[in-house]
Amino acid sequence: MKKNMLITGGSGLLALNWGQSSRDDFNVTLAIHHRKIQLSGTTSKYIPLESMDDLESGIEKINPEIVIHTAGLTNVELCETNPELAHHVNVELAENIAIVCAKLKIPLVHISTDHLFSGDIQMLDEDHQVEPQNVYAKTKAEAEVRVLDVYPESLVIRTNFYGWGASYRSSFSDMIINNLKKCKSFTLFDDVYYSPIYIGVLVEVVHELIELKATGVFNVVGDERLSKYEFGMKVAKIFGLDDVNIIKGNFDEQSNLIRRPNDMSLSNKKTCNYLGRMIGNVDEHLNMLYQQYETGLAQEIQSL
Repeated sequence: MKKNMLITGGSGLLALNWGQSSRDDFNVTLAIHHRKIQLSGTTSKYIPLESMDDLESGIEKINPEIVIHTAGLTNVELCETNPELAHHVNVELAENIAIVCAKLKIPLVHISTDHLFSGDIQMLDEDHQVEPQNVYAKTKAEAEVRVLDVYPESLVIRTNFYGWGASYRSSFSDMIINNLKKCKSFTLFDDVYYSPIYIGVLVEVVHELIELKATGVFNVVGDERLSKYEFGMKVAKIFGLDDVNIIKGNFDEQSNLIRRPNDMSLSNKKTCNYLGRMIGNVDEHLNMLYQQYETGLAQEIQSL
C-alpha cells in the first residue's frame, strides 16, 4: 500500500517536480494556497499554513507519513523590499509546519537554500557559520534555527536545484533553453559559482536520507562547482543548441541587483558518506533533464 505524502508550496517548481517523481510510490497531496493546479496522479488541497488549528486539522485529515515543506518566498528582490512578508512566509510558516509535525510525530523535510553565506569561500560544509547577505538569506537562516528548535528530528536540506517549470513560472534552466531556442541573447555571470542539482536526483537523495533516519542539516547538491555561465554552456551542449547568444557577464559589475554571495557552492561530502556513493555531476544531471523532455514528462509540468 502506498504511503501518504504532503508537499507544501504545491504549485511551485520543486513541489510539482517532487510530486511527479513520487506519485508512483506515494499518495501525493500538493498543499496549495493562491494558485489552483492539477497534476495527474496527485491530489491538490487548500491548506492554510497561517492558522495552527486549520493546519493541524488539514494535516490530520491527509494523515501523511512524511511532510515536505517547499513553500517559501524565494524572490530576492521582493524579500528585500518587503521584509515583513519574507519573514512571515519563510520563517513563521516554516515554524508552524514544524510545530504541527512535531506534535503529530510526522517526519518533516524542510527545504532551505545555499544563499546563507558570505560567498568568499567555496564548497562549504554544514558546520560553517552562516553569514547571510540579504533579507532572503536572513529569513532562510532563521527558519532553519526555528524549525530545528521546535522539531530537532527534522531534516533540513540546503540545496540549489533546477528542473522543468510550469507555464506561469519558468526555472533557471527553462530560461536558458527557451532563450537559446529563440536565438535570443542573454547574460550569465561567470563570477557566481554554485553546485546545482537536478530535482529528480534531489528527490531521490532526500528519500534515501529519510530511509536512513537522517536528521539535522544536510547539503544535497551536485558533485561539481561551476559558474552560472559554465552551467549555461553545458545546457546548450546537452540540448544541442547554439551557445552563441550566451553573453559572459560579471555580477560584481551590476549595481542594480541586491547583494548576493558570489560563491554559493556547498560540499556534499556528509550526504555522500551517508549514502555511500556520489550524487553526480552536472553533465549527468542535465542528461536526465533532457531525457525528461524526450519522454514527455517535462511537457506535463510545462502545460500547467
